[in-house]
Amino acid sequence: MSSDSTNATSLPVKDEATGLGTFGGVFTPSILTILGVIMYLRFGWVVGQVGLPQTMLIVTIATSITFLTALSISAIATDKVVRAGGAYYMISRSLGIETGGAVGIPLYFAQALSVALYTIGFAESVKNVFPSTSIVIVALITTILVTALALISAEFAIKAQYVIMAAIALSLVALIFGHDVTPIPSDAASVDIPRVGFWAVFAVFFPAVTGIMSGVNMSGDLKDPIRSIPKGTIAAVVVGYVIYMLIPFILVARTPTASQALLNPNELVLKRIAFGGQYVIDSIVLGVWGATLSSAIGSILGAPRILQALARDNILPSSLRWLGKGNGPTDDPRLGTLFTLGIVLAVVMLGSLDAIAPVLSMFFLTTYLVLNVAAGLEGFLQSPSFRPTFKVHWSLSLLGALGCIGVMFLINPIATIAALLIVALIYIWLERRQIESTWGDVRQGIWMTVVRTALLNIERNPDPKNWRPHLLVLSGTPSKRWYLIEFARAFTHNRGLITVANILPSGSRSIAQQEKAEGVLRDFLDRKGVQAFAKVITADDPFDGTKQLLETYGMGPLVPNTLLIGDSEDPETTSIERYFNTIKVCHGAKRNVVIIRDEGKEEVPDSAAPPMFVKDEQRRIDVWWGGLQSNGGLMLILAYLLRTSWQWRSAEIRLKLVVPDEAAAQSAEANLTNLTESLRIGAKPEIILAEGRSFDTILSDSSADADLVFLGLAVPKDNPAEYYETLQKRVAGLPTTVMVLAAENLDFSEMLQKD
Repeated sequence: MSSDSTNATSLPVKDEATGLGTFGGVFTPSILTILGVIMYLRFGWVVGQVGLPQTMLIVTIATSITFLTALSISAIATDKVVRAGGAYYMISRSLGIETGGAVGIPLYFAQALSVALYTIGFAESVKNVFPSTSIVIVALITTILVTALALISAEFAIKAQYVIMAAIALSLVALIFGHDVTPIPSDAASVDIPRVGFWAVFAVFFPAVTGIMSGVNMSGDLKDPIRSIPKGTIAAVVVGYVIYMLIPFILVARTPTASQALLNPNELVLKRIAFGGQYVIDSIVLGVWGATLSSAIGSILGAPRILQALARDNILPSSLRWLGKGNGPTDDPRLGTLFTLGIVLAVVMLGSLDAIAPVLSMFFLTTYLVLNVAAGLEGFLQSPSFRPTFKVHWSLSLLGALGCIGVMFLINPIATIAALLIVALIYIWLERRQIESTWGDVRQGIWMTVVRTALLNIERNPDPKNWRPHLLVLSGTPSKRWYLIEFARAFTHNRGLITVANILPSGSRSIAQQEKAEGVLRDFLDRKGVQAFAKVITADDPFDGTKQLLETYGMGPLVPNTLLIGDSEDPETTSIERYFNTIKVCHGAKRNVVIIRDEGKEEVPDSAAPPMFVKDEQRRIDVWWGGLQSNGGLMLILAYLLRTSWQWRSAEIRLKLVVPDEAAAQSAEANLTNLTESLRIGAKPEIILAEGRSFDTILSDSSADADLVFLGLAVPKDNPAEYYETLQKRVAGLPTTVMVLAAENLDFSEMLQKD
């Protein structure tokens, strides 16, 4: 896993004395994209299919989703300065750079390829009027011309859109002052045009109300984005809604709803209604051309600005970072525009985009979805840093997000899944690159809320059903006793919690140095791929430090339930007493103790990968049995966790029980066989006759060739020297040994037995 050498940084700030205003920079590109080709080519079909009341309902539902998204955009835009990159900038600063990039890269390609879609659509409409023209040639010329407008300057391109807006406005006026549909022979023809359902019609119409990203994408060129984005975006949605609610009344008043003119999707019914519609080129044709060209201009303006922001945040590969360069006082992305032109021209040469057009629509809707999620999370968490002047309740943003995902599946389920899969793959790629950002995001607040809720809901009384080892590992310097870390990983399966602690002598570190040492330890664990917390404290001696950790470390009910330590072979009386007292204090604090005596004792160099502490052949784990209660239950659980870890792949567990004679062996074997079958942990019973031998002798003889041995520990009494001597004598000469002392107020037998 590699990490980028440079950090993502904030984008340059443009001089606020220059730039576009609300009307030209946000409202104009947004309303021109909303009043698009669907209005001209499909609105009549919508009315013909479902009638006036349901058309009004479709327009209202569709616009409501866009309106809720506009509210979410307004909340985010009025909380922070929105610089170049529009939707990408908002998402990355709210949900993190990985989420921003995962949405921003597909959004760029969707915007770029939309240019090809619109110019090809324009070329097809030109061919309908002038049949001798070539679609590809007209599309190529149109693409170059709209790109030239964008290269001259964004402000010049916006001014060109004013002309297009005038053409669309003229077409709407011609429609209002038009006339009833003039009957033609095809109207009476009994052509069988299929009827479709409400949601199928809704799916066709919904793209007509999208387009608010066209204004948001101009964020870096706005004089005052905090003011302009909310006002311009919401105004465009409202104006679009009013127009879309007016047109159906005109269609119904001047065309019978059952007319072939409405039902035929290929019929340009608005042209037949509008004033002057008898001419080859009239206001409706100009409106269609204006709709396609304005959308193309909006896309060629927006796509390079998203690309510029992606490059400046180091989202793009290093070979494409030059795309972040801007030109002139307005920081125009000319290199990005030329790069986008190359992509668009290549696509135009291929002709139709029908195959990928649905996925492109999904990318736009995914952006809407994530913007709603971002605003909803910010509002729900109520972080002190989130202080928008345009306040929106988080439930409205959540409703907008649900609407977006619902519409996506209604329009095209396969394209929705494909788009979401692409976004997920890009997210994983960016996360693996570990790009560092210089800004905070909402994710930390999300985790804090989740942790708080979880802590308040965790039962203070342990539950055997959900028990997992939460380990406090006293490893000292981890590279010295790496086997403790490896065992901790095998016991937890990355489900329980691990805290690797180091206790330093008092006075050896200041608080600042102690925090630095903790950071070094955490970095070391990260490099080794260990999911664990790091804790460094200072104490007069290790025993006092352990006691301090047991008393203070943790939060609420979530505290380490098991202490994992190495064996002590220091024969000094002071060391023996400390070791004994550590076990005794843990038992008194109701914390389990696991002591690992490892024969290998391999030191792990900081620069090397940790060695595996198991061999390749099948291993054997011996568990010396004394009953399910207390130590026996915990030993079996730990042995099972080891056996199901990747390090100890399906090792054989032998459950060993010593009996005094043959008579006791028969009943013991039957009981132990029934027990192992009911436990279902893959253990095999083994009955051993004592025949006058001591337990230590039997242990040494029977487990000498095992790979791992589990032994129960006695509860410490009052004689440290005797306790230590007995312990060392018993484990001498054995392979790696795990000594277990169960202390929790928990019946581990309940966890093992299902009856």
